[in-house]
Amino acid sequence: MKIDKATVGKRYAKALFELAVEEGKMDEIYQDLLSLRTIYQEIPTLGELLSDVRLDKNEKRQLMDTLIKPFSGLMERFLEIVFEYNRMDDFLLIAAEYERRHDDKKGLVIGTVTTAVALNNQQKEALENKTASLLNYQDAKLEEKIDPTIIGGVIVEANHQVIDGSVKSRLDYLRSKLAR
Repeated sequence: MKIDKATVGKRYAKALFELAVEEGKMDEIYQDLLSLRTIYQEIPTLGELLSDVRLDKNEKRQLMDTLIKPFSGLMERFLEIVFEYNRMDDFLLIAAEYERRHDDKKGLVIGTVTTAVALNNQQKEALENKTASLLNYQDAKLEEKIDPTIIGGVIVEANHQVIDGSVKSRLDYLRSKLAR
């Protein structure tokens, strides 16, 4: 049975994260993953090239050697394993899951806030503080999205939860109650 890419990403990230915490290198590995993610964003086909079994092994090895040159220790060993099992095309999923685990361990929740108009700095900071408190985190970082169709209020999405305080959703709720 073939495992889907998201599951692969979670498994590899979990293993790397647990080892990084055990070795006291959680933040170092996090920074390494961020720098690798930048490379993957600059060369979108890199993962496919390194995982394609049809390509010449020596050429892939040379490319891999160049990629891992700046890394040592745990990160180098991890990348070698991912390469050996032809999972370099899953790297971005692995990095995203590691980042989620890292942020969670640091007490940081990442999410989005949708508003009808842009928030000022004070409003955004207050909303981040309230979101962190509601979700039992120390801190929250919310990416802003503007959607005039919500009319007013806010919709916060973080940690697989949605807090919908939009005027539109309240009006829709009232409509449904009145229609009965």
